[in-house]
Amino acid sequence: MEKHMRRWRIEQFGKQNLRLETVPVPTPGRGEILVRVAAVALNYRDKMNIDNGSGGAQVAPPFTPASDMAGEVVALGEDARRFAVGARVMSTFWGGWLDGEWPSHAVALGAPGPGMLSEYVLLPEDWAVAAPAALSDAQASTLPCAGVTAWSALVEHGRLHAGQTVVLQGTGGVSLFGLQLAAAHGAQAIVISGDDAKLERAQALGAAHLINRRRTPRWDEAVREMTGGRGADHVLEMVGGDNFRLSLQALRQGGRVSVIGLLGDAEIHASSVPLFLGRPTIQGIGVGHRRALEELARAAGHAGLAPVIEREYGFGDLPQAIDHLERGPFGKLVLRLDR
Repeated sequence: MEKHMRRWRIEQFGKQNLRLETVPVPTPGRGEILVRVAAVALNYRDKMNIDNGSGGAQVAPPFTPASDMAGEVVALGEDARRFAVGARVMSTFWGGWLDGEWPSHAVALGAPGPGMLSEYVLLPEDWAVAAPAALSDAQASTLPCAGVTAWSALVEHGRLHAGQTVVLQGTGGVSLFGLQLAAAHGAQAIVISGDDAKLERAQALGAAHLINRRRTPRWDEAVREMTGGRGADHVLEMVGGDNFRLSLQALRQGGRVSVIGLLGDAEIHASSVPLFLGRPTIQGIGVGHRRALEELARAAGHAGLAPVIEREYGFGDLPQAIDHLERGPFGKLVLRLDR
């Protein structure tokens, strides 16, 4: 095994301050595993953290970005028994959140926790999950944040089932995982986007209905029309601001809004009247625990889930990948460490 490795590091906020540096390969301590990273999936949160630290609490330079990786265990620390050398693993998004309610000691990877944009990473063994055999390393790397977020919203909390209707806003990683989960459970998906080409691609993945938000700004009314006046069972709210009001108005009686994204505004705006009349469940989704990732990994094999990756970049191409992330990819972007 090599004695030195490359990792991305940022000493000051701003993409221009990203540096690829060479440092010694770390040695695993008690209960830790050393993983040779094969692929790292990017999330919009990574761009926010690189820009100004707004992707989470207590984010401050210096740090190594990114939370989501897949790789191979190459060394074990004393008393580390969850995995054998050679095992394929994924990182969990939250280090220390294994199940149940979020514990106060949990830490998000990719700042303030350890970042995955490194040729080797050290993790406590409890912060990793076996990668699905049915998925490539690049595909597996997309599960910890985007995949678990969709799973937590629709399956873990939403109890998604056949015959329901799910509204998905945009065509990023979370929404496209939601689209595939809806299809796997026998539910129909309505996809909203301002890009006709992306809507066509979503239809090819199984979307039952499409709405161009630029031509149909009152998309909530379109959802009600598409559902025979009933409204949707689930809405994945990705935008914030005034869009939240439309999400509430698109729901059936007693439906569920999962608040996930802040692409438009960190605040959400709505009248209280739809709350009284519609009796919705409104739940914030902060990714999910390790058990959710383990269940999603099993489902990926059984249900044939295929994470949508728009492009794979080489490890040295992080700045270009961040630019692509800002433009809004269809699905996920992944950095491969064998390139």
